[in-house]
Amino acid sequence: MNKKYLSVISFLLGGTVVILLTASLFMLDYSLSPHNRGKDIKGSWNYLFDTYPETRTWIDSLQQAEALKDTFIYNEKGIKLHAYYADAQHPTSQTAVIIHGYTDNAIRMMMLGYMYHKELGFNILLPDLQYSGLSEGNALQMGWLDRKDVMQWMDVAHDIYGDSIQMVVHGISMGGATTMMISGEPQPYYVKCFINDCGYTSVWEQFSKELKEQFGLPPFPLMYTSSWLCDMTKDWNFQEASALKQVAQCTLPMLFIHGDKDDYVPTWMVYELYKVKPEPKELWIVPHADHAKSYLLNRKEKKKKV
Repeated sequence: MNKKYLSVISFLLGGTVVILLTASLFMLDYSLSPHNRGKDIKGSWNYLFDTYPETRTWIDSLQQAEALKDTFIYNEKGIKLHAYYADAQHPTSQTAVIIHGYTDNAIRMMMLGYMYHKELGFNILLPDLQYSGLSEGNALQMGWLDRKDVMQWMDVAHDIYGDSIQMVVHGISMGGATTMMISGEPQPYYVKCFINDCGYTSVWEQFSKELKEQFGLPPFPLMYTSSWLCDMTKDWNFQEASALKQVAQCTLPMLFIHGDKDDYVPTWMVYELYKVKPEPKELWIVPHADHAKSYLLNRKEKKKKV
């Protein structure tokens, strides 16, 4: 093979590498640092009150009594994180840690705060995950590194409410995946159960689905190079971020909730998750519910299930 052909091949290979790296960087930015409605605090309150009008009077009363409080911590990487919390109206050990989803924030989960606090009499703590709400961070962590941050928040709730605390961890969508990723870790004595509402099996499967649906592309090679770049730049990769592997190690009770019309996190994922989870467990498939709409469409039934 003469030098001319070698030069052409080298040029084509080099161009392919540049294009692939550029596409991978775009994918990381597109998926992990998107335009984040969760950073819009005013818009989030408006969304909450418009969608769940029953929460307005509850929030107003908490704010007037200075009972809805802010707290901040720093995680192991020095990133400042924020959460809201509120004591139950009557002293109780029962406490709910409520985790929001992709491009959401703690405010947009306050409908569950209402259910637990107003209707069930729990203490509540709702963290803003990284790059969301009032928390710092320049990218979403898709639940994987969030699991460590939320476990810090669980310790904070223990410090606030004392040694007798009994805790449920409840997450929706990415928050559901975060909940399951937490569940596979060794748990402090005060954690009693978990609720996963429409969380995905793994970042790899969720991103592969979105790559095909939004761009018509197969997993190879972009998922592999993007995962590698994520590992190099953000200290985690798509393959390791698996709720499926984590939930298989969970021995505490877990309630799985998923809408039967969910095509964003497809309903088939919850069956895979439920299958690998050891007992005790329960599955509720919500009729006619699309993604993250189980509470909106079935308030009374969801409260009963919880």
